[in-house]
Amino acid sequence: MKKITLEKITLREGFWKNRSNLLSEEIIPYQWDTLNNRTRDVPLSYAVENFRIAAGESEGTPEGTIFQDSDVAKWIEAASYSLMTHPDEAMEKNIDELIRLIAKSQHENGYLNTFFTAKGIDQRWTDLVMGHEMYCAGHLIEAAVAYFQATGKRKLLDVMSKYADLIVVEFGPEEGMIHSYDGHPEIELALYRLSEATGNEKYEDLADYFINIRGTVKNYYNGVAAKEGMIPKSRWFESDYYLAHKPVREMSEVTGHAVRAVYLFAGMADQYYKTREPQIWETLTNLWDNLENKRVYITGAIGSQSHGERFTVDYDLPADRGYTETCASIGLVFWAWRMSLIDADSKYADMIERALYNGVLSGISLDGKGYFYVNPLEVKTEIAQYRHDLEHVKTHRVGWLDCACCPTNVARLIGSVAGYIYSTHEDSLYIHQFAASSVKTEVGGQEITLEQTTQYPWSGRVSLKLSMNESRKMKFFIRKPSWCDNLSISVGGLKIKDYSIVKGYILLERIWNDSDEIRLDLEMAVRYMQSNTKVHDNVGKVAITYGPLVYCFEEFDNGSELQELVLDTNGNAEIIPGDLEPSPSVNLVLDGFRKKNGNDALYHSLEEPLVEKVKIKAIPYFQWGNRAKDQEMRVWLRYK
Repeated sequence: MKKITLEKITLREGFWKNRSNLLSEEIIPYQWDTLNNRTRDVPLSYAVENFRIAAGESEGTPEGTIFQDSDVAKWIEAASYSLMTHPDEAMEKNIDELIRLIAKSQHENGYLNTFFTAKGIDQRWTDLVMGHEMYCAGHLIEAAVAYFQATGKRKLLDVMSKYADLIVVEFGPEEGMIHSYDGHPEIELALYRLSEATGNEKYEDLADYFINIRGTVKNYYNGVAAKEGMIPKSRWFESDYYLAHKPVREMSEVTGHAVRAVYLFAGMADQYYKTREPQIWETLTNLWDNLENKRVYITGAIGSQSHGERFTVDYDLPADRGYTETCASIGLVFWAWRMSLIDADSKYADMIERALYNGVLSGISLDGKGYFYVNPLEVKTEIAQYRHDLEHVKTHRVGWLDCACCPTNVARLIGSVAGYIYSTHEDSLYIHQFAASSVKTEVGGQEITLEQTTQYPWSGRVSLKLSMNESRKMKFFIRKPSWCDNLSISVGGLKIKDYSIVKGYILLERIWNDSDEIRLDLEMAVRYMQSNTKVHDNVGKVAITYGPLVYCFEEFDNGSELQELVLDTNGNAEIIPGDLEPSPSVNLVLDGFRKKNGNDALYHSLEEPLVEKVKIKAIPYFQWGNRAKDQEMRVWLRYK
């Protein structure tokens, strides 16, 4: 399977085009101001100032997190994608000036890191567990590749190639080299991208080395091999926290820090795509099965414990206190996409869809200027604002964060989302995601253009119109979403009934002509979803989905004490226009009850509750918290 580069895909008017416009017009300028400490009433970033200090153009020492360089890198990557669709001379000049600072910050040997420049680069690689040096390097490499692809300018690519060359000569199996790896995977993904962009195989060889050595030797901390429990002294931060508890080929459960985990697995998928080593694929599929069936939230969020930002055990998916970091859902998209390029099974594209529309988009406000780090599935405001074990849960989005990895990460994903819609394989075109768009690519030796028209995710009606110079036999594989029980499909106005489904994709194979049009109607219905009863928090409750969207219930619509609401799963479910998204967004009104005690005592004998019939309103989960701050919210409700 081959991915299709971004310049060959154009978003058309619709859901993702709206967000692409928002990225260019609001998100990137806002983040640029914030990275430059110009946004009021938010935590200071220091990210750009740190490079001014490292370049010798400003006084002081770097501030912020030790991985603050990565915020700049992800912003450059997001801005680069935006330039492909929204050329902006002023923004491009800002990027070029920032690249000038980055280049000036680079040491003669190629090393580049603002914090260790201040500390002294002789201290480089002395804290590979938590120092994030190669994590930052990886994000800067990905930024360099994206900017080169967007503009053709090589300056940052050359800077980062020089840095990668240093890492190549300092890390490896040979005597005198460092036999170790970064505690936070990311460099692996970046090196594969750099190898592809430059044609230099030494970079992917180094990525292979970092994956293969992981978990076979102790990592470095303060210049010595790290010991169990050293970083810090807690069972939650032992070697499994940074995915070094065993060699990667022996892993069978997703564990540890959620972002580190899915970044590593994405890198392993890149490795398999290149090497086709059976053991790597067996490991990846085992890990995927463990996550998909036991360790992921219905929203595509992952990481159920705040302490260590990590996975815990099977079925431990608490709604109110899970960590569910935005970056973790983004990393899950990266991993799932790479899996789908290897194995065209719709379960991977289904997971991308689930995470994108729910776990990722919940992390950013509809105006692009507010962010969640943590995306809970239940908020009781006064409790969340008081309890120590809910300290990580915010009851409203904030303008920036002290640890601001998520805002720039969600920006770069929005900027690159078109790249997840289509792929090709020999004489086949795959349609993985439904989004108003067009793609120009080669299938079976012929250039074709396919234009997709849809109001997805609000409607399941999709039109695919083909343009080509001559008739040709080809295959179209169109994902049948896991949530869709019924569909109809037609070509040229004639209904098709004898299509086959291959690994969750509708296969249409025939001789295609210019102007042929495929029409797909995916039946969207309100679905009451249960979780496995081993997820003890959800027993006796249901969540509501409509198409790819998970819905939630807010105090704004339903009053406080949402725990008193009970859904009538045999009642009516009315679909009404939404009031937050550009038309035609969808809200739901459901039959239900409010059940509460007639006795005000804290404890009392069992008695029949007071029951009031009510209409319960639901909105898409990603929209919650956009109409009022500090509101109660729930995804899971009791049902009758």
